[in-house]
Amino acid sequence: MKTNNWPKGMRYAIVLLFTLYAAVPTASAQSEGGLLLEAGAEKKLSRQWSLSLDADFRTRNNFKTVDRWSIGLSAEYKPLKWLKASAGYILLDNHFREDISYQTLYGIKSYNNWRPSYWGIRHRLHASLTGSHKFANNIRISLRERWQYTYRPEKTVERWDFDNSQWEDKVRSGKGKNQLRSRLQVEYDKKRSLFTPFVSTEFYHAWAIEKVRFNVGTDIRLNKAHSLTVFYRFQKMHNVDEDEYDPDMHYLGLGYKFKF
Repeated sequence: MKTNNWPKGMRYAIVLLFTLYAAVPTASAQSEGGLLLEAGAEKKLSRQWSLSLDADFRTRNNFKTVDRWSIGLSAEYKPLKWLKASAGYILLDNHFREDISYQTLYGIKSYNNWRPSYWGIRHRLHASLTGSHKFANNIRISLRERWQYTYRPEKTVERWDFDNSQWEDKVRSGKGKNQLRSRLQVEYDKKRSLFTPFVSTEFYHAWAIEKVRFNVGTDIRLNKAHSLTVFYRFQKMHNVDEDEYDPDMHYLGLGYKFKF
């Protein structure tokens, strides 16, 4: 897909989104590669209401380790042509990374505890408002503000105590978290076109910026009911609690949607 064939406005928008992303301070030089697969079905209930069922699957560690899967149900209401609201629930099964703690005694650093990686469920509620405007040159700009609340239930996991050379149980307390996600997206939305290229930048806030996502890709309209999405995503981490740490990620993504 040659970007020099895109309208001038689309190219300016890409530069703007890159600039917004670059304005966020760098926090980590570590990064990994991963695969992101998405699938969804959308049922139109009326001109204003629709229901969606969505699932995704992610890998990390340069495509070698399964990171998470999720499935969610949401409802969307469109009171105006340029405005839509949505709300839903997502069940996530995360593969939490291993954790090693250290201790320092008489200036000598040594291992303290090692917690292997493990799987754990999380529950997420979300609500969104999205406003959009389509210009005469087929450029569509949208801004989505999404609130989400994620709860990780209490779970007992095993860890290795190096001092006592034995396994012990460690209780990870239940933890809830509120976040605001702000996404600015620009797409070239030409009627009856096979491709709809897009770029977006999304910021995750919880009193401070914690994550930034930059996406570039295209929707591929196969027919009225079936469509694909191919994209690249760079995800930058910022100001994250130590027990929630993830490195920066480079994702290759493929999505499928069925509308009926």
